[in-house]
Amino acid sequence: MTEPHPALRLLWEPPARPTRGPKPGLTLESIARAGIEAADAEGLAAVSMQRVAGLLGHTKMALYRYVPGKAELVALMVEHAAGDPPPPSDAPWREQLTDWAHRMSAVLAAHPWLLDALAAPRPTGPRELAWLERVVAALDGHGLSGAERMDAAVLLVGHVRAIAAQHRQSRDGSPEAELLRALVPLIHTHATRYPALAAALAEPPGGRDDAYDFGIARILDGLAALIDHRRGSPAVERKPDPEA
Repeated sequence: MTEPHPALRLLWEPPARPTRGPKPGLTLESIARAGIEAADAEGLAAVSMQRVAGLLGHTKMALYRYVPGKAELVALMVEHAAGDPPPPSDAPWREQLTDWAHRMSAVLAAHPWLLDALAAPRPTGPRELAWLERVVAALDGHGLSGAERMDAAVLLVGHVRAIAAQHRQSRDGSPEAELLRALVPLIHTHATRYPALAAALAEPPGGRDDAYDFGIARILDGLAALIDHRRGSPAVERKPDPEA
């Protein structure tokens, strides 16, 4: 039988507070917070057991009494940085998922290193799992299968992460504007070779530079169409796109 990852115990079964003896000098939360401080300042690569121990005023060997290694440390950091998802709500499913996506986007903007941590296989903690729970719960009772509700969660997560990654790589925080600055001169020069691009750029700029909201709206439109199809009812009126 395969041994569970050591981080699973730390994430799901945190050690009980001792009832006797001296008070522990560290906690899993304080260790995670120190790692988050280092990663927020210099990126995930800057995080090490030595660095975190120094921030806490302890030796690296003292840190090993609580966390076996860096993989477990990063798992704790992800769990604490993710925070709690939106609370359960009776709002329409579309409003719930829009709010969920914006909140997740805000978490990734506050902690850009999470994109690196989330890209690698790792143990999943209760808070991270609760974020997925909110999406699946919002879509419950609308005619979608369990697999479809799970796929919807993966689709939303993927879009939010992709746009967050683009923003992190952009020098001015606007990947769409940065891309246009690079492409516009080329397209204008070679308009006859790329007529569709030239025509698109010639139109008024309404709705441009909004790939995040546009993508969320289209994903939710697709889910709404599937829900309507399962119910056998005509498609309901869609909410207008922001800045359309």
